Amino acid sequence: MRSFLFAAVAASALAAGIPVGARAQTSIQAPAQAPDAILLDPMFQDHAVLQRGRPIAVWGRATPGAVIDVALGQASTRATAGSDGVWRADLPTQTAGGPHVLTARSGAMSQSVSDVMIGDVWLCSGQSNMEFAVRQATNAESEIAAANDPNLRLFLVGRSSLPAPSTAPHAVGQWRATSPQSVRDFSAACYFMGRDLRRSENAPIGLIAASWGGSIIEDWLSRDAIQALGGHDQALDALDAYARDPSKGDAIWRQVTQAWWAANDPGTRQGWHLPRTSDADWAPIPAEGFWESTVPGLATFDGIVWMRNTVQLTAAQARQAATLELGPVDDADVTWVNGTYVGGQQGWDTPRTYAVPAGTLKAGANVIALGVLDTNGGGGAWGPATNKRLVLADGTVVSLSSGWRHRVAAPLTDLPNPPRTPWIGGSGTTTLYNGMIAPLGAYSLKGMAWYQGESNIGDPTGYRRLLPALFADWRRRFDSPDMRALVVQLANFGPASAQPTNSAWAGLRESQRAVVNADPLAGLAVAVDIGDRYDIHPTNKLEVGRRLALEARRLDGQAQPVSPQPIAVNRGADGVHVRYSASAQLVAYGSNRPVGFELCGADNACRFVDATLAGDAVILPAATATDLKVRFCWADSPVCNLYGPAGLPAVPFEAEIR
Repeated sequence: MRSFLFAAVAASALAAGIPVGARAQTSIQAPAQAPDAILLDPMFQDHAVLQRGRPIAVWGRATPGAVIDVALGQASTRATAGSDGVWRADLPTQTAGGPHVLTARSGAMSQSVSDVMIGDVWLCSGQSNMEFAVRQATNAESEIAAANDPNLRLFLVGRSSLPAPSTAPHAVGQWRATSPQSVRDFSAACYFMGRDLRRSENAPIGLIAASWGGSIIEDWLSRDAIQALGGHDQALDALDAYARDPSKGDAIWRQVTQAWWAANDPGTRQGWHLPRTSDADWAPIPAEGFWESTVPGLATFDGIVWMRNTVQLTAAQARQAATLELGPVDDADVTWVNGTYVGGQQGWDTPRTYAVPAGTLKAGANVIALGVLDTNGGGGAWGPATNKRLVLADGTVVSLSSGWRHRVAAPLTDLPNPPRTPWIGGSGTTTLYNGMIAPLGAYSLKGMAWYQGESNIGDPTGYRRLLPALFADWRRRFDSPDMRALVVQLANFGPASAQPTNSAWAGLRESQRAVVNADPLAGLAVAVDIGDRYDIHPTNKLEVGRRLALEARRLDGQAQPVSPQPIAVNRGADGVHVRYSASAQLVAYGSNRPVGFELCGADNACRFVDATLAGDAVILPAATATDLKVRFCWADSPVCNLYGPAGLPAVPFEAEIR
């Protein structure tokens, strides 16, 4: 992401807040029990929706060895709690309907939840565009006012990041019927998908929304799934240590990050953190704001920039310990005082506060230096200038609101992937799975809807391994081997291009397309035409929901329009033919020909070419014998006008010429 607007908009979205789900309200006909004697898991609440068409798993806690009788409507079964007190029962398959009462009894204890419906349950997850609430969407006021469907149930999972899954059952949200109050802060894309499905499905629908803005896909996978992929042992070892003792995990990861900076950062290797290095020729940089908007020459820069400042202290002041406050730094930093490492952190919106031990400061000039790594969006120590200060042990405040200078060390394209602190929610490893997915237990699902990828655009190839691993992981987690997996392909965002470009956004879209095409239970909702190149959070989530619902119905065997995809790319006598299925019903909007096609030769040298629409094919007459592949809509914010039925855009793609 090459625009500081990403971080600015993300900041405003986060400031608006997404409330966490309240504790479930259940009816318990017995005195309050100790945590190890709770019967029903907190996922089973009043107004819950359970998945139709398959055995219904119910679980909870009881006294070890206790017998639990479980009933749902007219169906019943029995389970026995294990030595750890955990029990699970599988009720018979049921058809759509309700309301029912779900009851668990063990001895004198009985717990019941009411108004339970049988229908289809969907889990919606991802980063900020899935977290994006109905109140933020286009026509929010009227959409919220019209939200009144008692058979569309919503479950909003509160944000939670954990280094390991919790062993104690706890409520992470509350089942609520759709109303203006419940829908306001719910995921817009998820809600509009569910509402669309309710119009065609004669069944109740339950929607579970569990998202975290800015999150990477690695944070949504389980430990077993990440370990099976390989290449994450270092992060997992540090995470395990952190779960046992945060100070030990910090120590391990500090060595990892410092080793990365020493090996890859030219500034570290050249001693830019040392007082003896002169910064007289470094350029000034404002003490606040993203460098994209405040520093000429850094408007599109991702990579490492060093910042330095010098403060004068008396001998009495220098003898003290101190605290260095820098405010938030986007995305990661390593910070030094007089050549002594005082800290480093990750998280674009996390304020940096580092202890400066006694003996670090000195009388006279003191050099504060930090290397800043920006991997996407805004970059720099962007918080208010007044929040940058050195606070001495005696309470003296030394302002750092001015006097900063900077020097570019390396662009991101010259750097290997930096290590991500594994326990930081959103950018870690497994922590969102532990905090927001694992607590859902084996709650059976019809499908999942996934809108994520913006935070992984730095490695489209790696994403091609991670996304199918996520599908498999969650199918195991929810004991739903036939779970549908719907993916929103990344929307257009970022500057328009007058020339073909090697776009990371396009590469990520291609990875999403390839993964979905390889999975017969997956569907792709194309969004390349409904984004906003100036805003990473487009507000037209109604159309996103419609396209997700179309794919959901298609995977159920219903005849539905789909976004056209090529079925063959071949050479012909009159040029290269990009052939689509006969049902594609291709049309070019706003022109007498399709636009957005490229031909590419060796070394990925591509050029825009004219195209002709001929029935179910697009012909590229300018092709030569040296052309090796075709690209379509290949840019951060491409301009392309090829559509199929129901106003669905053709899928962006890259394909070899056969």
